[in-house]
Amino acid sequence: MPPDSTATKARLLDAAFAEFAQYGLAGARVDRIAEAAQANKRLIYVYYGSKEQLFDAVLAQRLGALFDAVPFAAEDLPGFVDSLFDHAVASPQLLRLARWRQLERVESSAVETQWRREMVEAIAQGQKRGVITTDIEPADLLTLLLEMTTSWFNLPSAMSEVAVAEERSPQRLQRCRAALTAAVCRLFAPSPHAQLQGVGAETAIPD
Repeated sequence: MPPDSTATKARLLDAAFAEFAQYGLAGARVDRIAEAAQANKRLIYVYYGSKEQLFDAVLAQRLGALFDAVPFAAEDLPGFVDSLFDHAVASPQLLRLARWRQLERVESSAVETQWRREMVEAIAQGQKRGVITTDIEPADLLTLLLEMTTSWFNLPSAMSEVAVAEERSPQRLQRCRAALTAAVCRLFAPSPHAQLQGVGAETAIPD
């Protein structure tokens, strides 16, 4: 590889992220990516093999950064969705890329699969500790969390209310975030029955 391969690959990934987020996998053009990255088009195939593999590399890079920036803790689901919501506001291109992935790359990436497995396991452990409701299966609970958080962005009309001018205003975003937090607190709080079971387990006198 050429001496500046690291810098060139970084430019290619950045340019590809913008291209894929705008046009998707099918609509993206390697010529435009190479031009935006100020790199030879041939290097895309040298480094990544194909346009599809470049898409996967971009997705893995951006999702990895997201997962690092938004840590998951079963004890603080409201904090998790708040951080994820803020990240979605700050990074709308990532949401667009994720939508394209769902449409054009049916199978989840290794990064996504690992992230989901870790969160599902964390939720299951949280249920055992009595900090999350046991009324919903861990995988279903995670799906609800993620879909609730991104619902305002996936349905543009949900963000606009009555006044179009208010769409995505700081005040509107703050109300959406507050509604999300309130819903998570109410829906996923431990059930009274689970809490009683936890108290009983802690205070039981051994034989």
